[in-house]
Amino acid sequence: MTSPQPSESKRPLGVAAIGYAFMGQAHSNAWRTVANHFDVPAFEQKVLVGRHAEAVAAAARKYGWSESATDWRDVIARDDIDIVDICAPGWLHAEMATAALAAGKHVLVEKPLANTLAESESMVAAAQAARLSGVRSMVGFNYRRLPALALARQLIADGRLGTIRQVRASYLQDWLADGEAPMTWRLRRETAGSGALGDIASHAVDQVQHLLGDTVTEVSGRLHTFVNERPGPDGPEPVTVDDAAWATLFMTGGAVASVEVSRVALGQKNALRLEVYGTEGSLTFNLESPNELYFLNGTEPIEVQGFRRILVTEPEHPYISGWWPQGHVLGWEHSFTHQIRDFLLAIDAGTDPSPSFEEGLGVQHVLAGIEASSAAGGTTITVAEPAPVAETAETPSTFPVAKD
Repeated sequence: MTSPQPSESKRPLGVAAIGYAFMGQAHSNAWRTVANHFDVPAFEQKVLVGRHAEAVAAAARKYGWSESATDWRDVIARDDIDIVDICAPGWLHAEMATAALAAGKHVLVEKPLANTLAESESMVAAAQAARLSGVRSMVGFNYRRLPALALARQLIADGRLGTIRQVRASYLQDWLADGEAPMTWRLRRETAGSGALGDIASHAVDQVQHLLGDTVTEVSGRLHTFVNERPGPDGPEPVTVDDAAWATLFMTGGAVASVEVSRVALGQKNALRLEVYGTEGSLTFNLESPNELYFLNGTEPIEVQGFRRILVTEPEHPYISGWWPQGHVLGWEHSFTHQIRDFLLAIDAGTDPSPSFEEGLGVQHVLAGIEASSAAGGTTITVAEPAPVAETAETPSTFPVAKD
């Protein structure tokens, strides 16, 4: 394993991204904007990697990358590449990440960690081995970096909600509500691993565990496919993953969470909703209004109790001091910018960022439990003990002042 390039080097860190579609564009935007708003180590957008030479070259020019390539193996072997950002589909994550880590490259990989538990475990082993040489790795649960949800975690950690009793998490979309929507790799088990479960329930499960600082011990759940075949280029093709999933999660600390996800919920575009109910307070959040957090202080007199809207755009709020004046709202894409910021700062400080690959594996164990429960008719399943997590750098409790 080669040694990672230190942040104090004379040249900027070289970054390569693999994938240029939806997630590749989102990550590229973050790389392109992060240094405009936050003080981060110097880096360069060196190369964008994709399968189709002309398409990836056009994307590289559009997204701000210096060059493009079609062979990711050649790219990770380059001496001028220090960071590999993997935005490729899940079935490629394990091979790419383990190879990059073995080559001494810091790795950011999109969620879910991989398509199978075996692949996820191999990635954790690779990350742990690389960590001994100072090579950092992180899985991209970007919603942790939304200012409103970062604030929610702070309020819960500070005890403002008392003992947490219940959580409701739902993530509803409708991009597959039309039964004639065409077939895609996301609807084939061999490429996607699962449907709504891995795609969006992974976010919901990560949020439940992250917000509460707790882990899931038992699950019960059901999966369902409403549209069993979709139009393909050669005729109808079978859909081999779920359209929707439901689960009940039992937490180590005694809280119980319900999770509902769907990609066929007509009228819901990208509605990640979170409700947290404690003995002294409650919180609610909806991703379709990402700058708003609703907080109820249950210790106030009953005649004035009620949910109050917090517009999370003050400089004192997480990440906001790097952006605009109060009330000038942020959007979905800013969570990726914050994610890149935190990843770069961890590399620079020589600390391990969060969420780690171990945390990503923990989410995969919960998803596997939901799938096993569904196959057994909804019976309660014990979730495997998560792998020990190395000391990681949490989302910072103090946030940067805007650059001049």
